Amino acid sequence: MHLFYIPGVSGSSILLDETESKHAIRVLRLEKGEKVNVVDGQGGFYLAEIADANPKKCLLQILDTKKEFGKRDFHLHIAIAPTKNNDRFEWFLEKATEIGIDEITPLITEHSERKTVNSERLEKILVSAVKQSIKAYLPKLNQPVTFKELVKNAAEEKKFIAYVDENHRDHLKNLVGKNENVLILIGPEGDFSKNEIELALKSGFVPVSLGASRLRTETAGVVACHIVNLAND
Repeated sequence: MHLFYIPGVSGSSILLDETESKHAIRVLRLEKGEKVNVVDGQGGFYLAEIADANPKKCLLQILDTKKEFGKRDFHLHIAIAPTKNNDRFEWFLEKATEIGIDEITPLITEHSERKTVNSERLEKILVSAVKQSIKAYLPKLNQPVTFKELVKNAAEEKKFIAYVDENHRDHLKNLVGKNENVLILIGPEGDFSKNEIELALKSGFVPVSLGASRLRTETAGVVACHIVNLAND
């Protein structure tokens, strides 16, 4: 069944915006009386029927509502340095959303290759991934922040930093548990600076390994996301 994303659903009907209406009626060729699913990004999952197949203002009648659909008992926040290649960072957002993530912060570090992001485009990628993976919660995308600012204000229960180091560190899989609020820092291709690592450790972050391989930034983010989700299966 086709799935649409519409935030702020209330009442007994849903009015698709012009983009979603055109997609539903012109592209998918849906007609009056056909049933579709809608998610609102805040846990609402709706079964609805097309009441007016208008390609600009498609009206849906809600038949069934599920609140807190797919709600998780843990919170995963990954702060990750945007990659020089936009496609790689967008790939991370897409895959992390499909696997399961609650909050993402673009992290500006001393060795960052990119310090700005196109938030509007990234939001669209998150919405697309939510629809693809049939999730009712849209991950929160924060504005870019500096490493120092994020470390200073981090309030999560468990705080980890992953970086390249020849010294032995515990694997993330051995340190993360069920039903925890987790923050993981993932650095740029040039890794975190020595000063950033020292600041994080002094601020209560635990250094972790993501395995023996040296990973690209976006791959490390996906691996970390997968590990936390596996721990909560």
